[in-house]
Amino acid sequence: MIRFAKSLAGISLSLSLLFSGCLFLTSKPAHASSFYSVSSSADKIISTGKQLLGTPYLYAAQAAKTSTFDCSSFTQYVFNQNGIILPRSSTQQSQVGTYVSRNQLKPGDLIFFYAPIHHVAIYMGNGKILHATKSAGVAINDLNSGYWNSHYTKARRVLH
Repeated sequence: MIRFAKSLAGISLSLSLLFSGCLFLTSKPAHASSFYSVSSSADKIISTGKQLLGTPYLYAAQAAKTSTFDCSSFTQYVFNQNGIILPRSSTQQSQVGTYVSRNQLKPGDLIFFYAPIHHVAIYMGNGKILHATKSAGVAINDLNSGYWNSHYTKARRVLH
């Protein structure tokens, strides 16, 4: 009987350690939960925007209309589709969220161009931006070379 009790205690202890180890491996640390949700939100925003690639540009395009976009109606629409309300103009959008230095950019950040500001794009990561342009409609461009590099003004983070 004592031998059986010891065996049962050993099995119980082994199972307890096994299950607690599994829980440890599958659970996210508490401090990481906001990182995962921001990353997930950024992925969804970028995915929504990429579905609109090639949509024609129209200055002062109507908000919430998806047949044409200007830069700020595009960012407003894409963020709104993901539960984040942005103002209509690029100037107004440049005043929401928190300032982000260029070397701290993360996917989902809003990037602004010119002084005074009159263009906005979504940072995708790896030096790429997603935005509505006069020349190509909704497009992906390289932030770190040529035209967009030389006209960069600032960035704001609205995902927290």
